[in-house]
Amino acid sequence: MQLKVLLPSRVFAEINEVTRIVAEARDGSFGILPHRLDCVTALAPGILTYATDAGDVCVAVDEGVLVKMGTSVLVSVRHAVGGADLGQLRQAVEREFLSLDDREKSVRSAVAKLESGLIRRFAEFHHA
Repeated sequence: MQLKVLLPSRVFAEINEVTRIVAEARDGSFGILPHRLDCVTALAPGILTYATDAGDVCVAVDEGVLVKMGTSVLVSVRHAVGGADLGQLRQAVEREFLSLDDREKSVRSAVAKLESGLIRRFAEFHHA
């Protein structure tokens, strides 16, 4: 299989001759072999593992989407970290990716409050 890991600003990795892939979805881990049916799934923050003849490689990925079409597998995520051992990657997921979700929730909450205040003021202005 050909695996391509895409970030919003660049291609993180492009690997040929991948023999298997293991990724994490919201409901657990799953594996992909070359002859698996085509599929699309949402990825949860976690560890993406792929195997080549040279061995297994682990990459920490943020949430995103995995698409398998024929022998091509595209993984599109917001962030990815590679080049460390498995324990360090797991810590990177917990420290960086999951904390981003908390910050995003805070920002979304603040924006929602601003929007509701703006709408309320427009309604008051309209009735005045």
